[in-house]
Amino acid sequence: MNVIHIKALAKINLGLDVTGTREDGYHLVRMIMQTIDLFDWVTIRKSRYNKISLTTNLNFLPTDEHNIAYKAAALLKQDFPQIGGVELRIHKCIPVAAGMAGGSTNAAAVLFGMNKIYHLGISQRRLMEYALTLGADVPYCLMRGTALAEGIGEKLTRLLPMPDCYILVAKPPVSVSTKLVYQALDACGELEHPPIDAQLDDLKRQDLCALCAHMGNVLEQVTVPMHPEITRIKQLMQEHGAITAMMSGSGPTVFGIFSEEGQAVAAKGYIRTSGLARQVYVTRPFNVKNKQINEDQ
Repeated sequence: MNVIHIKALAKINLGLDVTGTREDGYHLVRMIMQTIDLFDWVTIRKSRYNKISLTTNLNFLPTDEHNIAYKAAALLKQDFPQIGGVELRIHKCIPVAAGMAGGSTNAAAVLFGMNKIYHLGISQRRLMEYALTLGADVPYCLMRGTALAEGIGEKLTRLLPMPDCYILVAKPPVSVSTKLVYQALDACGELEHPPIDAQLDDLKRQDLCALCAHMGNVLEQVTVPMHPEITRIKQLMQEHGAITAMMSGSGPTVFGIFSEEGQAVAAKGYIRTSGLARQVYVTRPFNVKNKQINEDQ
């Protein structure tokens, strides 16, 4: 095998709470994570040149060690001398700096793909350890599906799949710094915390309406005042049939949950017409069955 093509899936947060801060400054979280069928294509190809090269379809993205996918390749290359040259190609569809783990999922795809294409034999547990050194979301992006993430995001518990539905994703033309959002959260006083335990019960009962009623993201209390267009997008989605709408991660992406595809598609049109978001997609939850990563060889 000389080349592999991998779908690197985006994620949304069905619930996101911050429960404290460690001595080293990392925030402790409790999140319900969900992969969705919106993805980047990551192509890994063996090269006769003993180096790592990276290209993307977006000219503003770094293509060196400042790119987390490049870091993932370098991490394995330094530990496994049988790895020669590696050519990485990333075709981005997931919005950038959007709270959807776009970079982390690319890194996870590189770890998985290089392990396979070079026959490294790295166990899933060891691959997760490599992933954690790259970022707190990367282990989840290897695991995929519906999961409870705790600690700094690395303690993962597989959950029953999210009930099937249609998900409208809209990313306004602004970028948000996750670091700055968490710093601002530290300066806040009383916060309203989402009921994560109630969501866990809703998933056990496969009750989509209850799950939506209990959704919440503590970081909205920081990001929304900075970017009021987030509130307007949420309102538009709910006015046009969304059961609920919420910001994903540190933002600014908003997603709405719909029970009917027609309503989601119609709402997509309204969002586009409003000019509030340039990147708007209708997708569905991705539920893991037997494979951690989808591939098309």
